[in-house]
Amino acid sequence: MTSEAPPFWWEKPDWRARALSPLSKIYGMVAGRRIRRAKPPTISLPVLCIGNFTVGGAGKTPTSIAFAQAVAALGLKPGIVSRGYGGAFSGLHRVDPDLDSARHVGDEPMLLARHAVVVVSADRFAGAKALQAEGCDFIIMDDGFQSARLYFDYALMVVDAGRGIGNGHVIPGGPLRAPLTDQLVRTDALLKIGSASGADQVVRNAARAAKPVYEALLIPTSVKDIEGKSLLAFAGIGDPSKFFKTLQESGGIIGHTRSFPDHHPYTDDEIADLVRSADAEGLTLTTTAKDHVRLLDGSEAARALAARTLVLDVELVFPHPQTAARIISETRERARSRLIRQS
Repeated sequence: MTSEAPPFWWEKPDWRARALSPLSKIYGMVAGRRIRRAKPPTISLPVLCIGNFTVGGAGKTPTSIAFAQAVAALGLKPGIVSRGYGGAFSGLHRVDPDLDSARHVGDEPMLLARHAVVVVSADRFAGAKALQAEGCDFIIMDDGFQSARLYFDYALMVVDAGRGIGNGHVIPGGPLRAPLTDQLVRTDALLKIGSASGADQVVRNAARAAKPVYEALLIPTSVKDIEGKSLLAFAGIGDPSKFFKTLQESGGIIGHTRSFPDHHPYTDDEIADLVRSADAEGLTLTTTAKDHVRLLDGSEAARALAARTLVLDVELVFPHPQTAARIISETRERARSRLIRQS
């Protein structure tokens, strides 16, 4: 799966999507069959899957963090199982935010580990069992909806309000990981992040399938650091343009922007170019929390860049404060019913 989605994926379907449609059809048939026939192993804990229909950039990480905080607020111990995309670790590992690095376990697990116990594993069932052994009593599966390697009691699918599902085509002609109809069958609810209209079609599809639709916003929490400053903004995330827009809405003055692929490991040449450009025009360097955690794990030049770069932190906020508690409660109730049936 590519980490840098082609721009045409997020535009109206054109000749490129049509030319790739035979391959998309084959990919979709395989992915859809895997979803329909999945019989993943179960664990004796509630499992909430935070997924998305498309490749990257929907907001899963802040959503997982918000739910970890909500689980903890209910007096439970949350545990997060992650694939650790972007990291080099290939086994099973409990993330230590003080000792581990993004290069080792991935940038997202490093951020998640600030809020809950995190285990990185390609085998999500083994990861969940390890979290259970750690004393966790509620599992959040960060991504993994399509892989079917761990049974989940509730699937909350995150969609960005601006980009939605792009051109609606399946990989490689578009960003969908599997046909939308196959994914909606296993979806329990949709979470639309933002207030734009790009996700209206998928929201209508979810509503027609009788799936609840919830809303949330990503709110900047470090606006005072950004406001009024002339910025050179750079980001290697799923949708850098969303980050740049948030900076402007937070009062930042965008001088230049630089976009990189998702989970991008910055080279010393790229770092030197960023520093030269910022110094030449008197701009303040700024980036995302995900990019910053990767820089901290990089070369001496990367760490120096991290030290002088402002970070725009964001927090997921639900307009209806009981949204997270409601979903957590339903997940726990479904798990209880499942265990009774299995006994």
